[in-house]
Amino acid sequence: MKTALITGISGQDGAYLAQLLLQKGYKVIGLSRQTDRKAFHRLTYLGIEEKVILDTCDLAVLQEVIDFLETHKPDEIYNLAAQSSVGQSFQFPQETFTFNTLSVMNLLEGIRRFDKKIRFYQASSSEMFGNVSLQNLPIKESLLFHPASPYGISKASAHWLAVNYREAYGLFTACGILFNHESALRGENFVIKKIINTAVQIRNGEAEELTVGNLAISRDWGYAPKYVEAMWRMLQKDSPSDYVICSGQVTSLLELLNQVFLKLDLDLRTHIRIDPNLLRSLDLAIIYGDNAKAKQELDWEYEMDTLGLISKLIEDEKDWMNWKKTRFE
Repeated sequence: MKTALITGISGQDGAYLAQLLLQKGYKVIGLSRQTDRKAFHRLTYLGIEEKVILDTCDLAVLQEVIDFLETHKPDEIYNLAAQSSVGQSFQFPQETFTFNTLSVMNLLEGIRRFDKKIRFYQASSSEMFGNVSLQNLPIKESLLFHPASPYGISKASAHWLAVNYREAYGLFTACGILFNHESALRGENFVIKKIINTAVQIRNGEAEELTVGNLAISRDWGYAPKYVEAMWRMLQKDSPSDYVICSGQVTSLLELLNQVFLKLDLDLRTHIRIDPNLLRSLDLAIIYGDNAKAKQELDWEYEMDTLGLISKLIEDEKDWMNWKKTRFE
């Protein structure tokens, strides 16, 4: 039986990845900064909280990381722990950069010192590319980074750490450059989650208004459970590499918002308010990716279109909201 360590297991990706690995027969060790059991409600929702071994470790302290690796002896590490909000990174740039880079450095150094055979996945991000000119779209793995946020800068630094440890020390490190991926388990501060959740509440008579910012942005949005499969596939290869993981489709936020409200039979004009405080001058205008390398080398396919994604997100959100009501109210 293989042992996998997932950092950031209390988040969206960590929960879905844990579910996938358990289905594949792994022993799963979950590492999180959270200590309150309520923080692991995503695992509870998926019915896997009791199947995962949860532990704590300060990733900012190298010796703690080494001791943790010696205790659990993982075959694979999936590093999903991060301050992952672009907006919050502008409010807390130092904290974002420190955690998102130092934790990666210590995990890689821990592997180098303890067991170089451990395979390491680093969660990179499309935000590393920044504002991309139209002639460079769709984005491939070879495009140079030019991040436009403290979050993007921290992720680019962590990405290059993983690449450097691969090239300098021979570690098996693979980076997944993930574009926006959504689900009912997404954090409340992410825009698609906010739109779907509030729209369902409006439909249920539990809310009146949805407050949004820049509706002109266009993104490559996908379904999170499908994306975590690509993470696993990267660590099963004979040799490591980096991959863009995306839907390959681009949709404006306004178009997506329209489709959500149409699906729920709501009048967009009646329930939407634009909040200037939510507008960011450095918001990326348009960004979408090319997943050809992942398709070819990982045998990974993404077949859900935008309308299918919206329908699935609404369906999942209703189930999630009903579960939370019965659980916490």
